[in-house]
Amino acid sequence: RSVSAAKGFYLVYFGIVVAAATLVLIPGSPLGLLTEAVQTLAGILLPSATVFLLLLCNDKAVLGPWVNSTKVNLFTGAVIWVLVMLSIILTASVIYPDMSGETMLRILVGGTVLAIAGYSAMLVIRGVRREPVDGSVEGVVPASSRQARDTWRMPPLEQLPAAKFTLAKLIWMGVLRGYLVLAVVLLVVKVVQMTFFK
Repeated sequence: RSVSAAKGFYLVYFGIVVAAATLVLIPGSPLGLLTEAVQTLAGILLPSATVFLLLLCNDKAVLGPWVNSTKVNLFTGAVIWVLVMLSIILTASVIYPDMSGETMLRILVGGTVLAIAGYSAMLVIRGVRREPVDGSVEGVVPASSRQARDTWRMPPLEQLPAAKFTLAKLIWMGVLRGYLVLAVVLLVVKVVQMTFFK
């Protein structure tokens, strides 16, 4: 969109650029520490961005016949879980620089066991998955679906229905938000400590 059509966006973008340039030009600014802090912040935020991307890839109103299959969702869920574990390790290693590799490995193993247990519990709660009613085989796109994909167009934004969240999604989004807030606060505290209280 043009500057006149998205004034707020461009104003915020310009403000961020000016703030970054000002920070870099301050004499004695701890640029190495700021670079590490920004990289850590990117590592903290990556899992949440991936979660929102996964939600978008499963929104039938937006993608219609192009939504993710069950196999893709399982794979993507595993990738997101690994990213969350790595994000936790990254955050912990910044806060506790003396953390050993053994502790990091314990976090990874514990997180993996927790993920497997949680997924197994979810399968037990949902019960045995039913076969598709139309007789289709997962992974094989019927001709009608291929035609639907070729002709699909997302409706205009103003015609899209509001996103619907189940109770489980709301809980997980709350957990993710809590983790992000806690991790960012701890990161800011650590950067302030390293800048002013060496």
